[in-house]
Amino acid sequence: MTHPTDDTLDRLLDAALMHVPFDGWSETTLKAAARDADIDMAMVRAVCPRGAVSLALAYHARGDAEMVARLNSDALPPRFRDKIAAGVRFRIEAVTDKEAVRRGTTLFALPIYAADGARAIWGTADQIWTALGDTSEDVNWYTKRATLAGVYSSTVLYWLGDDSVDNQATWDFLERRIDGVMQIEKVKAQVRENKSLSALLAGPNWLLGQIKAPSAASRSDMPGSWTSPRP
Repeated sequence: MTHPTDDTLDRLLDAALMHVPFDGWSETTLKAAARDADIDMAMVRAVCPRGAVSLALAYHARGDAEMVARLNSDALPPRFRDKIAAGVRFRIEAVTDKEAVRRGTTLFALPIYAADGARAIWGTADQIWTALGDTSEDVNWYTKRATLAGVYSSTVLYWLGDDSVDNQATWDFLERRIDGVMQIEKVKAQVRENKSLSALLAGPNWLLGQIKAPSAASRSDMPGSWTSPRP
């Protein structure tokens, strides 16, 4: 069931996208969208309590939702690394206006909004891993998402400057980034199999083993938990 405020936000966002290329994710855009969609400003403030920043985050969330829908419905490649690449590609292909993303990148580069941007990217990475059935409950829950967030953000930045046919240069860049990550995982596996190195890292590994993934109910703000060592 669609909540009335969700419908209002969708209408406002659709109207705003006509203005973002010219005025960015700004108060000017917010007011113009409200006027075009015939939405009272009191309602606008209710669905966008932080003004244009709320609207920009809603646009990012819309793209995430479309990405997850494709991950849950499209036939995915058999190799897991290819499924991850597909998730990033689906997210970029969900963008309806490259300039809206460019303007969002500028907004979230501002120090006052940098945390919001980081949280949005983390959320995208989390939704990809979750949709693909990740069951990590330890420090790997964090490292997987941090690594994918880096891959996703760098690929988006490359895509913003890509003028190749069908964004082929971007997809090639994405494949190289995924390959780089897989090399890191290969080295980690070799370290685990090396008895000398494993013994050397026993202490740090034990410490990292005390870190647990957050509960599903509290995963909206990059939280975590710590298991106190037994005496």
